[in-house]
Amino acid sequence: MSSHLTRRSVLRAAGIGSLGAGLGRLAGAEGVTGHAAVDRHGSHLMGVQGTVDTSVFDPAVYLRSWNFSELSPDERDRMYRESRRPDGSMLREYEIIAVDREIEIAPGVYFPAWTYNGQVPGPTLRATEGDRIRIRFVNEGSHPHTMHFHGWHHPSMDGSLVEQQVPPGSQFLYEFDAEPFGLHLYHCHAIPLKRHIHKGLYGVFIVDPRQGRPEADEMVMTMNGFDTNFDGDNEVYAVNTVAHHHMSHPIQVEVGRPVRIYLVNVTEFDPINSFHIHAMFFDVYRTGTRLETSELSDTVMMCQGERAILETTFRYPGKFMFHAHQSEFAELGWMGFFEAVEA
Repeated sequence: MSSHLTRRSVLRAAGIGSLGAGLGRLAGAEGVTGHAAVDRHGSHLMGVQGTVDTSVFDPAVYLRSWNFSELSPDERDRMYRESRRPDGSMLREYEIIAVDREIEIAPGVYFPAWTYNGQVPGPTLRATEGDRIRIRFVNEGSHPHTMHFHGWHHPSMDGSLVEQQVPPGSQFLYEFDAEPFGLHLYHCHAIPLKRHIHKGLYGVFIVDPRQGRPEADEMVMTMNGFDTNFDGDNEVYAVNTVAHHHMSHPIQVEVGRPVRIYLVNVTEFDPINSFHIHAMFFDVYRTGTRLETSELSDTVMMCQGERAILETTFRYPGKFMFHAHQSEFAELGWMGFFEAVEA
């Protein structure tokens, strides 16, 4: 991609600052293949036209998948195993592989990512408080990498020190108990940290309370951004990686059924990201480590590494827009729809 194409020059070139017009121009720039035409809705620009190849990573599948539930039984057995321990808790064993991979973040816009298991974000891991977590981490990438988990664990399992970096071609066994309950994350902690995170080495780690949570339609939403020309400034923003994916593929929910969103912010280079939903409010459970809500809002702000569980119920059928309440982020890809239907 041409090095002079920053996100702000894209906005100026687009005239009104839409992702659709911006990526449409980027698609014709040197080094970018494919196309990303503008989808015009009246006088408004509502994202991009064209399709992203979702055969490798589908944001709609990622949304409701954890512990490799999206895989066939044979594939899942190779990546994840669980067995009950004498005290009734579970031993959960994972295989996580770091690998370099080019990913498509908008129609015709590609990013040279560093990934966990070939995807950004990495697979969502989920356990119950007190379960034992065992992860065989294999580094098949081109740089030293680690896995650093938010939560309680022994310092030897922290993956943050230079001597804890796993060189290419090597592996390491992480083992710890899942605690405290809440919504956590994992990410590479190799130096330079900002490079390893913004290149895609992060994922969500959910620890359920022993007593569980009330039944709900659950989904994982990871707010992220992509610096496509490596100038320290993101050109594309998204929830679950693919810009504006849920504009053309609304998230299906049912009227009257509780919805629980596991919302995590791993956006690099910007100090704050946010989530806003139109025409309704939600209960906020910051970090998910308490069972009592901390606020009722329609907008939640987070710095990098912050997360919150959001709970709500759709009262009416129809499309409900959601997006970052930094308008620039929304116009550059971080926008979508819920579509509520009668049960």
